[in-house]
Amino acid sequence: MPHPRRSVTLHDVAADAGVSVATASRVLGGSSRSVAPEYRDRVLAAAARLRYTADVSARAMRTSSDALALVADDITTPSIAIVVAAMERQARAKGAFVTVSATRGVPARQLETIRQLRALRPRALVLTSGRIDADALSGRLLAELQAYQGDGGRVVVVGDTDLPFHSIRFDNYRAATEIGRHVALTGHRRVVILAGERAQAAMSARTEGFLAGLRDGDVADVRVVHCEVSRQGGFTAARRLASDFDAVMAANDLIAVGALSALRAAGVEVPSDVSLTGFDDIGLAVNVTPRLTTVALPLAYAGAEAIRLALKESGPITHVTVEGRLIIRDSTARAR
Repeated sequence: MPHPRRSVTLHDVAADAGVSVATASRVLGGSSRSVAPEYRDRVLAAAARLRYTADVSARAMRTSSDALALVADDITTPSIAIVVAAMERQARAKGAFVTVSATRGVPARQLETIRQLRALRPRALVLTSGRIDADALSGRLLAELQAYQGDGGRVVVVGDTDLPFHSIRFDNYRAATEIGRHVALTGHRRVVILAGERAQAAMSARTEGFLAGLRDGDVADVRVVHCEVSRQGGFTAARRLASDFDAVMAANDLIAVGALSALRAAGVEVPSDVSLTGFDDIGLAVNVTPRLTTVALPLAYAGAEAIRLALKESGPITHVTVEGRLIIRDSTARAR
């Protein structure tokens, strides 16, 4: 089996050209300090002969990078778009910029993406995901992040995590409990929860909160239906429902808007026949008829706070918890 080719170093180029490492560095590193044409030509010829490639990552570590890398589960959702937009505004205000990568929340893809980003040496990594565990991939994800931090980078997690880094988490459970109680207090007794996908931690926390709030209001007839986290997922799930319910609680606004379309197509009026709730308070929540009762999460605040933590001076690890706020609109009414 052939051995892998050893990387050519700046020292190799300098030795081949018969110049000092400092001279070779000035020629190949784009230094503003002048080098005699004879030495420059020798260095460039040696670099071409040895097929030398500059170690961009090492150079980046010696200088301060202005890049902040965001690793998200899915950058196409409206809620993440709000977070990313707030990050970009805050970063630009501080003279930095944000790059974005999507992983679909798959730990193996998260690990691969982080490894690739480490080579570019961004100033900070911001991970936004429903849940990131320290033991993911037998601890390799944590080890990769710790190695990056050991090289001088900063790690911030937006989402639930037990990783030893700065973090911002949403209290999905508490906010979902509040909206569950509201549905119960308005007299609804037969409730369907469109819970999103089982594997998504945020969706699971919201579903558990819905159930807790409904139990507090003595609601026992509850069905949990899992679906794709999208408008189509909500439409398909609601279209398959039987007619014996008086409220639908969706794990996010996209699912709720899809369910609203399916109910309307079936001749079910919202809220006179069935009440409907969402979660997140994206722009779409007030651009549908009836406007959605939902939970407003401070998504823009979370994005701006993540950048603040990414750029702040060294200090103790900070964990921030942000809470949602119940917004009662036209899609819920007292049960008949």
